[in-house]
Amino acid sequence: MLVLEATLYDASRLFLVPVIVLILASLAYALISLGRFAAEAAARAAGRARRPLTEHNRRTGHTGEDLELVVLRRLEWLRIVSRSAPMLGLVATMIPMGPALLALGTDDAAEVGRNLVVAFSSVILALIAASISFFVYTIRRRWLLEELRMLETAREAA
Repeated sequence: MLVLEATLYDASRLFLVPVIVLILASLAYALISLGRFAAEAAARAAGRARRPLTEHNRRTGHTGEDLELVVLRRLEWLRIVSRSAPMLGLVATMIPMGPALLALGTDDAAEVGRNLVVAFSSVILALIAASISFFVYTIRRRWLLEELRMLETAREAA
């Protein structure tokens, strides 16, 4: 049984670095998306907003359900990051908790601290990435659906 437990522990520790890298990538993506969102919001406020669905419709002639797929494609990564970043944060929190608890049992406060710093920093960054992504996703989705509705209304009127 000890071999099985040690194998599980070692296997879970292998995932810590990839999970932290994914959290950092999610945070970078969220911040870049927030910057693009801010630029788009400023353009909309100035009346210079791009109309991606209208441009796509003009280029391809696609309407209706095809444009709905374009909306889904444009929002896909924001949705993925907003939903997966909290899970990654939980994983990055739980992996160092095992060694922290073991260190607590041996009164090694420094080791407990090192592991808890990784655990809590990871979950905080993951939740920030998820929050930013969800905010951008929600408003950008509304903008795209408004544009889609405008195109459908114009097509029905023609």
